[in-house]
Amino acid sequence: MKGKQTYTVPTPLAGVLAKLPAYPGAWLFTRALNRVLAPQLPSDVKAALEGRSLRLRVSDARIAFDFAWQRGGFAPIRSAGAPDLTIGACVHDLVRLARREEDPDTLFFSRRLALEGDTELGLLFKNTLDAIDASVFDPAVLLGVRRARA
Repeated sequence: MKGKQTYTVPTPLAGVLAKLPAYPGAWLFTRALNRVLAPQLPSDVKAALEGRSLRLRVSDARIAFDFAWQRGGFAPIRSAGAPDLTIGACVHDLVRLARREEDPDTLFFSRRLALEGDTELGLLFKNTLDAIDASVFDPAVLLGVRRARA
């Protein structure tokens, strides 16, 4: 029986990505979050995120995006030290997590998902992810593609 196939960002590409400035990538990332994730967040989660600094670290790509929930949406920020919460994993695990193909607890306890910083904020992240409808991360939904009826 074959093991699970995983995708890893090739080392040469990761080297190039690591040299790029973080802010433009964070700007694009927050635009995507505002389109896909922000409409799904309950008001109590938005209130808890207000002004809190977050970092998404994609380990195999050697990139990190710093952002915060500010004035009703996700916004890129320029890091001024350690964020309140860092979420880290390889790109493959982050995609599987978003598509609900992997459980956050499984990834966390197998040391493939790192949550560093504020424990309460980490639990909020995990519980919010568990509660979000996974179909919002479906590429067909994201691109507005209608599937033919059978």
